[in-house]
Amino acid sequence: MPLQLLRVIVLLFHAWVGWRLLPALAPFPVAQALLAGVLAASALLMPLGLRAPRGVSPRLANALVWLGLLCMGLFSSLFVLTLVRDLVLLAAAALPVAGAEHAALRLWSALAVPALGLLATLWGFLNARRTAAVVRVDVPIAGLPAALHGFTVAQISDVHVGPTIRRDYLSRIVARVNSLNADMVAITGDLVDGKVPELAAHVAPLAQLASRHGSYFVTGNHEYYSGAPAWMAELQRLGVRVLLNEHVVLRHGGAPLVVAGVADFNAHHFEPSHRSDPQAALAGAPAQAGVVKLLLAHQPRSAEAAAEAGFDLQLSGHTHGGQFWPWNLLVPLQQPYTAGLHRLRALWIYTSRGTGYWGPPKRFGAPSEITHLRLVPAPQRRA
Repeated sequence: MPLQLLRVIVLLFHAWVGWRLLPALAPFPVAQALLAGVLAASALLMPLGLRAPRGVSPRLANALVWLGLLCMGLFSSLFVLTLVRDLVLLAAAALPVAGAEHAALRLWSALAVPALGLLATLWGFLNARRTAAVVRVDVPIAGLPAALHGFTVAQISDVHVGPTIRRDYLSRIVARVNSLNADMVAITGDLVDGKVPELAAHVAPLAQLASRHGSYFVTGNHEYYSGAPAWMAELQRLGVRVLLNEHVVLRHGGAPLVVAGVADFNAHHFEPSHRSDPQAALAGAPAQAGVVKLLLAHQPRSAEAAAEAGFDLQLSGHTHGGQFWPWNLLVPLQQPYTAGLHRLRALWIYTSRGTGYWGPPKRFGAPSEITHLRLVPAPQRRA
Protein backbone atom coordinates (compact mmCIF):
# COMPACT_ATOMS: atom_id res chain seq x y z
CA MET A 1 0.00 0.00 0.00
CA PRO A 2 1.44 3.43 -0.91
CA LEU A 3 2.58 5.38 2.11
CA GLN A 4 0.40 8.39 1.33
CA LEU A 5 -2.74 6.26 1.08
CA LEU A 6 -1.83 4.59 4.35
CA ARG A 7 -1.47 7.97 6.03
CA VAL A 8 -4.90 9.08 4.77
CA ILE A 9 -6.58 5.90 6.03
CA VAL A 10 -4.90 6.19 9.42
CA LEU A 11 -5.90 9.85 9.67
CA LEU A 12 -9.55 9.07 8.86
CA PHE A 13 -9.74 6.34 11.51
CA HIS A 14 -8.24 8.66 14.12
CA ALA A 15 -10.61 11.44 13.12
CA TRP A 16 -13.56 9.12 13.59
CA VAL A 17 -12.47 8.17 17.12
CA GLY A 18 -11.95 11.85 17.95
CA TRP A 19 -15.39 12.70 16.57
CA ARG A 20 -17.03 10.03 18.72
CA LEU A 21 -15.18 10.81 21.97
CA LEU A 22 -13.91 14.39 22.16
CA PRO A 23 -17.25 16.26 22.22
CA ALA A 24 -18.45 14.11 25.11
CA LEU A 25 -15.37 15.08 27.15
CA ALA A 26 -16.15 18.82 27.10
CA PRO A 27 -16.88 18.86 30.89
CA PHE A 28 -13.28 17.65 31.43
CA PRO A 29 -11.17 19.95 29.24
CA VAL A 30 -7.84 18.52 30.44
CA ALA A 31 -8.88 14.98 29.53
CA GLN A 32 -10.24 16.28 26.23
CA ALA A 33 -6.95 18.02 25.39
CA LEU A 34 -4.88 14.98 26.39
CA LEU A 35 -6.91 12.63 24.22
CA ALA A 36 -6.78 15.06 21.29
CA GLY A 37 -2.99 15.24 21.63
CA VAL A 38 -2.66 11.46 21.82
CA LEU A 39 -4.81 10.97 18.73
CA ALA A 40 -2.87 13.60 16.77
CA ALA A 41 0.50 12.09 17.73
CA SER A 42 -0.75 8.58 16.98
CA ALA A 43 -2.04 9.59 13.54
CA LEU A 44 1.40 10.95 12.67
CA LEU A 45 3.47 8.15 14.20
CA MET A 46 1.51 5.00 13.37
CA PRO A 47 2.59 4.74 9.71
CA LEU A 48 6.23 4.92 10.85
CA GLY A 49 5.73 1.67 12.76
CA LEU A 50 5.29 -0.16 9.47
CA ARG A 51 7.75 1.81 7.36
CA ALA A 52 10.78 3.40 9.01
CA PRO A 53 11.61 6.92 7.83
CA ARG A 54 14.57 7.40 5.50
CA GLY A 55 17.29 9.97 5.76
CA VAL A 56 17.53 9.92 9.57
CA SER A 57 20.00 8.27 11.90
CA PRO A 58 19.43 4.56 12.68
CA ARG A 59 18.85 5.40 16.36
CA LEU A 60 16.16 7.95 15.54
CA ALA A 61 14.57 5.65 12.96
CA ASN A 62 14.42 2.85 15.53
CA ALA A 63 12.88 5.17 18.12
CA LEU A 64 10.23 6.32 15.65
CA VAL A 65 9.40 2.71 14.74
CA TRP A 66 9.00 1.88 18.44
CA LEU A 67 6.70 4.87 18.95
CA GLY A 68 4.70 4.04 15.85
CA LEU A 69 4.14 0.45 16.94
CA LEU A 70 3.21 1.48 20.48
CA CYS A 71 0.67 3.91 18.99
CA MET A 72 -0.65 1.13 16.77
CA GLY A 73 -1.30 -1.06 19.79
CA LEU A 74 -2.97 1.74 21.72
CA PHE A 75 -5.09 2.94 18.82
CA SER A 76 -6.27 -0.59 18.08
CA SER A 77 -7.79 -0.74 21.56
CA LEU A 78 -9.19 2.80 21.31
CA PHE A 79 -10.85 2.00 18.00
CA VAL A 80 -12.45 -1.25 19.17
CA LEU A 81 -13.57 0.23 22.49
CA THR A 82 -15.10 3.20 20.67
CA LEU A 83 -17.11 0.79 18.55
CA VAL A 84 -18.23 -1.04 21.70
CA ARG A 85 -19.18 2.28 23.32
CA ASP A 86 -21.30 3.22 20.31
CA LEU A 87 -23.14 -0.09 20.53
CA VAL A 88 -23.76 0.45 24.25
CA LEU A 89 -25.07 3.97 23.61
CA LEU A 90 -27.29 2.68 20.82
CA ALA A 91 -28.76 0.04 23.12
CA ALA A 92 -29.20 2.57 25.93
CA ALA A 93 -31.08 4.93 23.62
CA ALA A 94 -33.83 2.33 23.36
CA LEU A 95 -34.30 2.21 27.13
CA PRO A 96 -36.93 4.39 28.85
CA VAL A 97 -34.54 6.38 31.05
CA ALA A 98 -34.11 10.09 31.70
CA GLY A 99 -32.02 12.25 29.39
CA ALA A 100 -29.65 13.09 32.25
CA GLU A 101 -28.79 9.43 32.62
CA HIS A 102 -28.02 9.18 28.91
CA ALA A 103 -25.77 12.24 29.18
CA ALA A 104 -23.93 10.71 32.15
CA LEU A 105 -23.44 7.47 30.23
CA ARG A 106 -22.00 9.36 27.24
CA LEU A 107 -19.59 11.24 29.49
CA TRP A 108 -18.34 8.37 31.64
CA SER A 109 -18.09 5.94 28.74
CA ALA A 110 -16.01 8.52 26.84
CA LEU A 111 -13.65 8.64 29.83
CA ALA A 112 -13.62 4.85 30.13
CA VAL A 113 -12.51 4.23 26.53
CA PRO A 114 -9.03 5.88 26.77
CA ALA A 115 -8.55 4.65 30.33
CA LEU A 116 -9.26 1.03 29.38
CA GLY A 117 -7.30 1.37 26.14
CA LEU A 118 -4.23 2.61 28.00
CA LEU A 119 -4.55 -0.11 30.65
CA ALA A 120 -4.83 -2.85 28.02
CA THR A 121 -1.83 -1.44 26.14
CA LEU A 122 0.38 -1.25 29.24
CA TRP A 123 -0.61 -4.72 30.36
CA GLY A 124 -0.13 -6.03 26.83
CA PHE A 125 3.30 -4.42 26.60
CA LEU A 126 4.48 -6.16 29.76
CA ASN A 127 3.13 -9.49 28.52
CA ALA A 128 4.81 -9.06 25.13
CA ARG A 129 8.22 -8.05 26.44
CA ARG A 130 8.58 -10.73 29.12
CA THR A 131 10.28 -14.00 28.24
CA ALA A 132 7.62 -16.46 27.13
CA ALA A 133 6.40 -18.89 29.77
CA VAL A 134 6.76 -22.65 29.27
CA VAL A 135 3.54 -24.46 28.40
CA ARG A 136 3.71 -28.22 28.99
CA VAL A 137 1.59 -30.48 26.79
CA ASP A 138 1.26 -34.26 26.73
CA VAL A 139 0.38 -35.72 23.32
CA PRO A 140 -1.09 -39.23 23.44
CA ILE A 141 0.13 -41.33 20.50
CA ALA A 142 -1.50 -44.67 19.73
CA GLY A 143 1.03 -47.50 19.48
CA LEU A 144 3.89 -45.32 20.72
CA PRO A 145 7.04 -47.47 20.95
CA ALA A 146 8.30 -47.86 24.51
CA ALA A 147 11.60 -46.18 23.62
CA LEU A 148 9.69 -43.00 22.68
CA HIS A 149 7.64 -42.78 25.87
CA GLY A 150 8.41 -39.32 27.23
CA PHE A 151 10.19 -38.04 24.10
CA THR A 152 10.16 -34.25 24.38
CA VAL A 153 10.06 -31.42 21.85
CA ALA A 154 10.69 -27.78 22.72
CA GLN A 155 8.77 -25.66 20.22
CA ILE A 156 9.28 -21.97 19.56
CA SER A 157 7.37 -20.14 16.87
CA ASP A 158 6.67 -16.66 15.52
CA VAL A 159 9.48 -14.90 17.33
CA HIS A 160 9.61 -12.14 14.70
CA VAL A 161 13.13 -10.90 15.32
CA GLY A 162 13.07 -7.43 13.78
CA PRO A 163 12.53 -3.78 14.71
CA THR A 164 11.62 -4.34 18.39
CA ILE A 165 12.80 -7.90 19.03
CA ARG A 166 16.56 -8.10 19.09
CA ARG A 167 19.43 -10.29 20.24
CA ASP A 168 18.86 -9.99 24.00
CA TYR A 169 15.19 -10.98 23.65
CA LEU A 170 16.12 -14.08 21.62
CA SER A 171 18.96 -14.94 23.99
CA ARG A 172 16.49 -15.15 26.87
CA ILE A 173 14.31 -17.49 24.82
CA VAL A 174 17.29 -19.72 23.99
CA ALA A 175 18.30 -19.89 27.65
CA ARG A 176 14.80 -20.94 28.69
CA VAL A 177 14.60 -23.56 25.91
CA ASN A 178 17.96 -25.00 26.94
CA SER A 179 16.78 -25.28 30.55
CA LEU A 180 14.14 -27.78 29.38
CA ASN A 181 16.75 -30.38 28.28
CA ALA A 182 14.44 -31.37 25.41
CA ASP A 183 15.17 -34.21 23.03
CA MET A 184 14.77 -31.87 20.05
CA VAL A 185 13.92 -28.25 19.27
CA ALA A 186 11.34 -27.26 16.64
CA ILE A 187 11.20 -23.72 15.21
CA THR A 188 7.94 -23.45 13.29
CA GLY A 189 8.47 -20.35 11.18
CA ASP A 190 8.14 -16.56 11.24
CA LEU A 191 11.46 -16.24 12.98
CA VAL A 192 12.41 -12.93 11.34
CA ASP A 193 11.11 -9.67 9.91
CA GLY A 194 14.05 -8.34 7.95
CA LYS A 195 16.97 -9.28 5.72
CA VAL A 196 19.98 -11.36 6.73
CA PRO A 197 22.49 -8.46 6.68
CA GLU A 198 20.24 -6.47 9.05
CA LEU A 199 19.41 -9.23 11.52
CA ALA A 200 22.08 -11.94 11.35
CA ALA A 201 23.72 -10.72 14.57
CA HIS A 202 20.37 -10.72 16.36
CA VAL A 203 19.52 -14.28 15.27
CA ALA A 204 22.99 -15.61 16.18
CA PRO A 205 21.90 -16.88 19.66
CA LEU A 206 20.12 -19.77 17.91
CA ALA A 207 23.56 -21.36 17.52
CA GLN A 208 23.48 -21.91 21.30
CA LEU A 209 20.34 -24.06 21.24
CA ALA A 210 21.05 -27.42 22.86
CA SER A 211 19.08 -30.67 22.70
CA ARG A 212 19.75 -34.36 22.27
CA HIS A 213 18.80 -34.53 18.58
CA GLY A 214 19.31 -30.94 17.43
CA SER A 215 17.18 -28.07 16.17
CA TYR A 216 14.87 -28.06 13.14
CA PHE A 217 13.29 -25.16 11.27
CA VAL A 218 10.54 -24.65 8.71
CA THR A 219 9.76 -21.44 6.88
CA GLY A 220 6.84 -19.20 7.72
CA ASN A 221 5.24 -16.59 5.52
CA HIS A 222 7.41 -13.82 6.99
CA GLU A 223 10.58 -15.57 5.87
CA TYR A 224 9.34 -15.13 2.32
CA TYR A 225 8.87 -11.39 2.90
CA SER A 226 12.46 -11.28 4.16
CA GLY A 227 14.35 -13.43 1.66
CA ALA A 228 13.71 -17.08 2.52
CA PRO A 229 16.64 -18.69 0.63
CA ALA A 230 19.16 -16.41 2.35
CA TRP A 231 17.63 -17.13 5.76
CA MET A 232 17.62 -20.86 5.14
CA ALA A 233 21.34 -20.71 4.38
CA GLU A 234 22.00 -18.57 7.47
CA LEU A 235 20.16 -20.96 9.77
CA GLN A 236 22.03 -23.93 8.34
CA ARG A 237 25.24 -22.03 9.08
CA LEU A 238 24.10 -21.63 12.69
CA GLY A 239 23.59 -25.38 13.01
CA VAL A 240 19.79 -25.37 12.66
CA ARG A 241 18.56 -28.00 10.19
CA VAL A 242 16.10 -26.55 7.68
CA LEU A 243 13.41 -28.98 6.49
CA LEU A 244 12.00 -28.00 3.11
CA ASN A 245 9.44 -30.66 2.17
CA GLU A 246 11.81 -33.29 3.51
CA HIS A 247 12.47 -35.35 6.63
CA VAL A 248 15.10 -36.79 8.88
CA VAL A 249 14.92 -40.02 10.86
CA LEU A 250 15.98 -39.76 14.49
CA ARG A 251 16.99 -42.87 16.41
CA HIS A 252 15.90 -42.52 20.00
CA GLY A 253 16.58 -45.48 22.25
CA GLY A 254 16.57 -47.71 19.19
CA ALA A 255 13.18 -46.51 17.93
CA PRO A 256 12.87 -44.43 14.73
CA LEU A 257 11.10 -41.07 14.80
CA VAL A 258 10.42 -39.31 11.50
CA VAL A 259 10.69 -35.53 11.77
CA ALA A 260 9.45 -33.86 8.59
CA GLY A 261 8.99 -30.23 7.63
CA VAL A 262 7.14 -28.38 4.91
CA ALA A 263 7.48 -24.90 3.50
CA ASP A 264 4.86 -22.33 4.46
CA PHE A 265 1.36 -22.99 3.17
CA ASN A 266 1.65 -20.04 0.76
CA ALA A 267 5.36 -20.36 -0.06
CA HIS A 268 4.74 -21.15 -3.73
CA HIS A 269 3.49 -17.60 -4.29
CA PHE A 270 7.03 -16.40 -3.57
CA GLU A 271 9.20 -19.39 -4.53
CA PRO A 272 7.37 -21.78 -6.91
CA SER A 273 9.75 -24.62 -6.04
CA HIS A 274 8.82 -24.31 -2.35
CA ARG A 275 5.20 -25.43 -2.67
CA SER A 276 4.19 -27.00 0.65
CA ASP A 277 3.84 -30.77 0.26
CA PRO A 278 3.48 -33.08 3.29
CA GLN A 279 3.41 -36.15 1.02
CA ALA A 280 6.74 -35.22 -0.53
CA ALA A 281 8.16 -34.57 2.94
CA LEU A 282 7.56 -38.24 3.80
CA ALA A 283 9.07 -39.69 0.60
CA GLY A 284 11.47 -42.47 1.50
CA ALA A 285 10.59 -42.49 5.21
CA PRO A 286 10.45 -45.82 7.08
CA ALA A 287 7.10 -47.43 6.33
CA GLN A 288 6.90 -50.13 9.00
CA ALA A 289 4.13 -50.04 11.58
CA GLY A 290 4.79 -48.15 14.80
CA VAL A 291 7.00 -45.43 13.29
CA VAL A 292 5.93 -42.08 14.73
CA LYS A 293 5.73 -39.29 12.18
CA LEU A 294 6.02 -35.66 13.30
CA LEU A 295 5.42 -32.74 10.91
CA LEU A 296 6.57 -29.16 11.36
CA ALA A 297 4.28 -26.84 9.39
CA HIS A 298 3.99 -23.12 10.02
CA GLN A 299 0.27 -22.74 9.33
CA PRO A 300 -2.44 -24.94 10.88
CA ARG A 301 -4.03 -25.01 7.41
CA SER A 302 -1.54 -27.75 6.50
CA ALA A 303 -3.40 -30.15 8.79
CA GLU A 304 -5.74 -31.65 6.19
CA ALA A 305 -2.86 -32.62 3.89
CA ALA A 306 -0.84 -33.82 6.89
CA ALA A 307 -3.66 -36.10 8.00
CA GLU A 308 -3.96 -37.54 4.50
CA ALA A 309 -0.21 -38.17 4.41
CA GLY A 310 -0.39 -40.19 7.61
CA PHE A 311 1.33 -37.98 10.17
CA ASP A 312 0.69 -38.51 13.86
CA LEU A 313 1.42 -34.99 15.10
CA GLN A 314 1.71 -31.57 13.46
CA LEU A 315 3.34 -28.61 15.19
CA SER A 316 2.30 -25.19 13.91
CA GLY A 317 2.19 -21.51 14.81
CA HIS A 318 1.25 -18.49 12.68
CA THR A 319 -1.90 -17.47 14.56
CA HIS A 320 -0.25 -15.88 17.65
CA GLY A 321 -3.46 -17.01 19.34
CA GLY A 322 -4.81 -13.70 18.03
CA GLN A 323 -2.09 -11.80 19.99
CA PHE A 324 -4.55 -9.41 21.62
CA TRP A 325 -8.29 -9.05 22.01
CA PRO A 326 -10.48 -8.91 19.98
CA TRP A 327 -8.39 -10.15 17.04
CA ASN A 328 -8.24 -13.61 18.63
CA LEU A 329 -11.97 -13.83 17.83
CA LEU A 330 -11.26 -13.36 14.12
CA VAL A 331 -8.45 -15.93 13.67
CA PRO A 332 -10.90 -18.85 13.13
CA LEU A 333 -12.12 -17.09 9.99
CA GLN A 334 -8.72 -17.80 8.39
CA GLN A 335 -7.26 -20.76 10.29
CA PRO A 336 -8.87 -24.01 11.48
CA TYR A 337 -7.09 -23.96 14.84
CA THR A 338 -6.24 -20.86 16.87
CA ALA A 339 -4.19 -22.30 19.73
CA GLY A 340 -3.64 -25.47 21.70
CA LEU A 341 -4.02 -29.20 21.00
CA HIS A 342 -6.66 -30.41 18.54
CA ARG A 343 -7.52 -33.61 16.71
CA LEU A 344 -8.23 -34.19 13.02
CA ARG A 345 -9.02 -37.86 12.52
CA ALA A 346 -5.81 -39.70 13.49
CA LEU A 347 -3.70 -36.51 13.49
CA TRP A 348 -2.94 -34.36 16.52
CA ILE A 349 -2.32 -30.67 15.78
CA TYR A 350 -0.66 -28.37 18.27
CA THR A 351 -0.84 -24.65 17.44
CA SER A 352 1.50 -22.41 19.40
CA ARG A 353 0.40 -18.90 20.38
CA GLY A 354 3.90 -17.81 19.40
CA THR A 355 7.04 -17.00 21.36
CA GLY A 356 7.38 -13.34 20.37
CA TYR A 357 4.93 -10.98 18.71
CA TRP A 358 4.36 -9.15 15.45
CA GLY A 359 3.81 -5.41 15.06
CA PRO A 360 2.65 -3.74 18.27
CA PRO A 361 4.55 -4.94 21.35
CA LYS A 362 1.27 -6.07 22.85
CA ARG A 363 -0.21 -9.34 24.05
CA PHE A 364 -3.56 -9.22 25.78
CA GLY A 365 -5.58 -12.38 26.32
CA ALA A 366 -3.14 -14.48 24.24
CA PRO A 367 0.14 -14.94 26.16
CA SER A 368 3.31 -15.99 24.37
CA GLU A 369 4.70 -19.46 24.96
CA ILE A 370 7.60 -21.84 24.69
CA THR A 371 5.95 -25.21 24.30
CA HIS A 372 7.34 -28.35 25.94
CA LEU A 373 5.59 -31.27 24.26
CA ARG A 374 5.93 -34.81 25.53
CA LEU A 375 4.90 -37.93 23.64
CA VAL A 376 2.95 -40.35 25.83
CA PRO A 377 1.15 -43.61 24.98
CA ALA A 378 -2.55 -43.20 24.24
CA PRO A 379 -4.79 -44.93 26.77
CA GLN A 380 -5.91 -48.30 25.50
CA ARG A 381 -9.60 -48.69 24.96
CA ARG A 382 -11.35 -51.29 27.03
CA ALA A 383 -13.14 -54.05 25.16
